[in-house]
Amino acid sequence: MTVKYDLVKNDISKREKTDISFLNEDVAKKVLKYHSSFEQYTETPLVELKELAKYLGLNDIFIKDESYRFGLNAFKVLGGSFTIGQYIANKLGKDIDDLPYETLISDEVKKQLGEITFITATDGNHGRGVAWTAEQLKQKAIVYMPKGSALERRDKIRAHGATCEITDWNYDDTVRYCNELAEKNGYVMVQDTSWPGYEELPRWIMQGYMTMAYEAYLKLQKENKKPTHIFLQAGVGSLASGVTGFFSSVYSDNKPIITIVEPENAACLYKTAKADDGQLHPVTGEMNTIMAGLACGEPITIGYPVLNANAENFLSIPEETAAYGMRVLGNPLKGDERVISGESGAATAGVVAQVMKLEELKNIKEALKLDENSVVLLFSTEGDTYFDGYRDIVWNGSYPNK
Repeated sequence: MTVKYDLVKNDISKREKTDISFLNEDVAKKVLKYHSSFEQYTETPLVELKELAKYLGLNDIFIKDESYRFGLNAFKVLGGSFTIGQYIANKLGKDIDDLPYETLISDEVKKQLGEITFITATDGNHGRGVAWTAEQLKQKAIVYMPKGSALERRDKIRAHGATCEITDWNYDDTVRYCNELAEKNGYVMVQDTSWPGYEELPRWIMQGYMTMAYEAYLKLQKENKKPTHIFLQAGVGSLASGVTGFFSSVYSDNKPIITIVEPENAACLYKTAKADDGQLHPVTGEMNTIMAGLACGEPITIGYPVLNANAENFLSIPEETAAYGMRVLGNPLKGDERVISGESGAATAGVVAQVMKLEELKNIKEALKLDENSVVLLFSTEGDTYFDGYRDIVWNGSYPNK
């Protein structure tokens, strides 16, 4: 087997501190309170993979299984739902603490708000989360998807009553189109990336993702465990920066080693970290990757400073690594629980499994400081959201290790 990773080491001791107070535990409590007010809310599992850890030569592995989130098979709804809730709270001049789900769907609030149309661009999971939230709160959603998006994902978005179409452009151009429509028609843009002049709502999206991180943190606390290493997959970086900021805040005295993982064809954060010139470096073109949720070329402007100040490693990986992670999680060792994880969800598990076992990645293992004392935390951000694609990889062996 020959696998090649590209790694950028980031010396956070030399970085300027950045404000992460908007990602602290107090904010996380507020976000969790909001999400838990929805009648569909249940805490997603934090799965301990003791046998896999033993097999790989690690102390322990925990993976947060987001395939159970709100029945939507992915974590993305956390960002969009909190953002829509916060937008409504601001429009009403209230604190979101005073607007649980039951209040948001009340006739009184509906009368005050009127009808709002939310619009977004998505590879699938984020758009479905926005469509689901609009459906729950009796509002409207319009969703556009980039060229090559799976029809299955489009149809799942439409099932929530949203208008959804696939464009002829890549993700970033599709975002620009949605923003033009929002400005022209008075829609509310709910996008999990930011640019100058559009930063408030993306900040709420980052905060929304903290529910996932906070649940994991509380569960680990109960078990008297603390991660030494956290691996986070990234597209534009909103999830990665939100979770990085949260754990850097709650573990400020002894931060875990945080590694950001991206597909090699869409590694905009890796590219930006490698340049290290104070500028953001986008990736352009079609960005073909099976990791559809990570096929984003332009880093989030408000999130990258959080990563630059707190993430020690930026890693670019091949397609086969994500496929390998899917097979590892879907075919557990005896005694471990099965985790059904999609292409974007399993990328970090693939990294850890390959790094610990492949001789050609020994230098990466040493650089990441992984050893028998390491307690690793991962986030499986999606289940089999693309059913046929999942089966093609896990059953038919697509994207084999070379």
